[in-house]
Amino acid sequence: MRVRSVAYDCDVLVVGGGIVGLSTAYAITRAAPGTRVTVLEKEPGPARHQTGRNSGVIHSGIYYRPGSLKARYAVRGAAEMVKFCAEYDIGHAVTGKLIVATERAELPRLHALVQRGRENGIPVRELGAAQIAEYEPEVRGLAAIHVGTTGICDFVGVARRLAEASGAEIRYGAQVVRVDRRPELGVAVRTADGDVVRGRVLVNCAGLYCDEIARLTGDDPEMRIVPFRGEYYSLARPELVRGLVYPVPDPAFPFLGVHLTRGIDGGVHLGPNAVPALAREGYGWRTVRPRELASTLGWPGSWAIARRHWRYGAGELRRSVSKAAFTDAVRRMLPAVTESDLVAAAAGVRAQAVLRDGTLVDDFLLREGPRAVHVLNAPSPAATASLPIGREIARRALAALART
Repeated sequence: MRVRSVAYDCDVLVVGGGIVGLSTAYAITRAAPGTRVTVLEKEPGPARHQTGRNSGVIHSGIYYRPGSLKARYAVRGAAEMVKFCAEYDIGHAVTGKLIVATERAELPRLHALVQRGRENGIPVRELGAAQIAEYEPEVRGLAAIHVGTTGICDFVGVARRLAEASGAEIRYGAQVVRVDRRPELGVAVRTADGDVVRGRVLVNCAGLYCDEIARLTGDDPEMRIVPFRGEYYSLARPELVRGLVYPVPDPAFPFLGVHLTRGIDGGVHLGPNAVPALAREGYGWRTVRPRELASTLGWPGSWAIARRHWRYGAGELRRSVSKAAFTDAVRRMLPAVTESDLVAAAAGVRAQAVLRDGTLVDDFLLREGPRAVHVLNAPSPAATASLPIGREIARRALAALART
């Protein structure tokens, strides 16, 4: 059978201009110079959603199951991110962090984190209650661990540098509304302004909309993005916190709890909590998109989460609507803080992949289809791990390109 000739605009077409999409473009052009890459991003600039609205923490990898993609890529990615920031003069610091147990019931989980950290090759120091003050004089707890490889950086600055250094064509204001994939020909994407971009292979790094892009491509992602909003406050007295302070996380839920983060600008952020968002870009309770909300409510996994985690969710909702309750959560570790110390700050939304049975996908999730690579779960620590994740996605995209 003869296949007709197609005038391709690029070899690899990346949907999504967050840090993972831009790292992928960067990795492709590094691994295969001369490969034409186009990135389509619906916003007027890079990193406007998950990348630009997180805590700015370079995670060590201590939380993640040994052998998982998150563990491997976070440990490797943290070291690479520090090196990348130093090479390109992007604001960063290796601060270390404390994980603090404030109740006796948390002590076994804290000790389990020590073991997990060591299995992942992460240096960890165990601290008694009196030793916590060596690092954080205002923080109180029964015990803690110090993780020396944790840091902070300007992830938006990293994303911008990746865009510049990739040599890719970056098209901003290009929202994808239709995908026409033909395995014998390639992929044609139509944007909201009517432009058509043709590529040999598509890479879906659309974050909050990755499942929708997968379905537009003709692939069943077998999951749904359920958005969770994380709300933050700034600390009016930043001198109360020297670095990064985290609670012991609940292993039943993929969120780390309200933590204290001194950023590269010297300010301290408190948060986030985790509440259901009423839109995929629902950065406040007033942002409601009926179609997106109906999509979330129509997914059986959403109701399974509600039944399974209603008690945890009720606490998160309470902290969302009550500043006093949020303050109480902070005071467990930082007793000197008062409600008046908390100043509302910008929120973020986590793109959490949920399976039909309500399972919250815990690891990075990459899937492939004909002429397509889909990144279907890449929440935290994806920014930390973006350089090795980008190389893995690039490897798959280039392998798909070689088959065309």
